[in-house]
Amino acid sequence: MQETTIFRETLGDTPVIRVLDFLIEGRGLDYSLSDIAENSNIGWTTLHRIWDKLLKNGMAKPTREIGRAKLFKLNEENPAVKELIKLYDTLLYQHTEKNLSKRIILKT
Repeated sequence: MQETTIFRETLGDTPVIRVLDFLIEGRGLDYSLSDIAENSNIGWTTLHRIWDKLLKNGMAKPTREIGRAKLFKLNEENPAVKELIKLYDTLLYQHTEKNLSKRIILKT
């Protein structure tokens, strides 16, 4: 069972959010569709149902081909993706600060 992230907890645990969560966490790297489905913890059919929309909206982009496998990555130039990255980083920072504060209070 996969632990939920603060990003998914805040925006909802949908297949699109799971894919974006994975791609944002691994930004800068490219992945095959199989890797994206597996690491996002969604089914192959579900990924194919949403993938064209992510490409069409410019949130993901193809990078290269290795044999028959096409690789994709998060399109960090997309203005909406830039805002999602800011939100992701802010949520992560706030969550970390909150947990750190709790630990400090518990130790004193």
